[in-house]
Amino acid sequence: MAMKQAATAAIRAFSSSVTSQSSPLVRHLHASAGSKKIVGVFYKANEYAAMNPNFVGCVEGSLGIREWLESQGHQYIVTDDKEGLNCELEKHIPDLHVLITTPFHPAYVTAERIKKAKNLELLLTAGIGSDHVDLNAAAAAGLTVAEVTGSNVVSVAEDELMRILILVRNFLPGHHQVIKGEWNVAGIAHRAYDLEGKTIGTVGAGRIGKLLLQRLKPFNCNLLYHDRLKIGPELEKQIGAKFEEDMDAMLPKCDVLVINTPLTDKTRGLFNKERIAKCKKGVLIVNNARGAIMDTEAVVDACNSGHIGGYSGDVWNPQPAPKDHPWRYMPNQAMTPHISGTTIDAQLRYAAGVKDMLDRYFKGQDFPAQNYIVKEGQLAPQYR
Repeated sequence: MAMKQAATAAIRAFSSSVTSQSSPLVRHLHASAGSKKIVGVFYKANEYAAMNPNFVGCVEGSLGIREWLESQGHQYIVTDDKEGLNCELEKHIPDLHVLITTPFHPAYVTAERIKKAKNLELLLTAGIGSDHVDLNAAAAAGLTVAEVTGSNVVSVAEDELMRILILVRNFLPGHHQVIKGEWNVAGIAHRAYDLEGKTIGTVGAGRIGKLLLQRLKPFNCNLLYHDRLKIGPELEKQIGAKFEEDMDAMLPKCDVLVINTPLTDKTRGLFNKERIAKCKKGVLIVNNARGAIMDTEAVVDACNSGHIGGYSGDVWNPQPAPKDHPWRYMPNQAMTPHISGTTIDAQLRYAAGVKDMLDRYFKGQDFPAQNYIVKEGQLAPQYR
């Protein structure tokens, strides 16, 4: 009961927050009159759906907005079936008005799908990161693309810190020994280190990157960051992080490298064979940003050679990752499915954010400015 009350409070608090942060309400999206067809694409929870009443980010939970939408006369269809010409999503493309997607089970909104979607007005991401949408095609079609900015940044930053520690302490081999009934301390200790005194660099210091740096400060690390914008001087001093204008010059300094930049045309394949070679030998890499920022085969080769001493993350290219994806089988990896930003707490926040934007859409009101990824034909600065 206490958990449910806390969850309700979290939704109310987040709804209040996004409302207070919004720009003045102006009409930016003229929703046509009458019932709207809204389609949501989420991952299926199956037997896990009933285990937590706050598990709203799955098909079964449907973001907790079904009753609200249907009480207003709208049609709400939710599915996990998103691939191929005969999938459930494809059947609804021609006449849907709103499509809600998620980075954790991405429905790829291609230029071809956008062209077929004659009634489509709004694309919402339940979470953050809208690179599964062809943003240029969406802009050209006059669509609005928005996400719930800030909804899961704490979740992802905490997960990154966990992965850093897992790699630095060589945790997984020890865990595997326990499962196998083995006991070989040397097999773990020969490459286990303290985090204190190590140099940690983040490529990208936006909302998640800044939170990670703040959480790393108590570990007494040397903190570096590269970004197109510097952190404010007061916060930079408080964290004790040093700005590195030249990313390539930062790479050989880092014992641990964390990827915190969005996937754009500029960052796709950013870490190819040549750039990975600039990293310190044995570097540990954490990537919860997007899988396509890395050259898949270059990462595999560097893990096999030992140039990358360990690689961990929850993002793949494509997603879901096929069973034969080479990152599943490379040495010294600590990969998981895309889970860092879909904790129960994060789900409640991004569900509240989606509901808030839908309500504004129905009323012809503006969204919080930071939520826009495409508005009136223009991409947000981080995607340009």
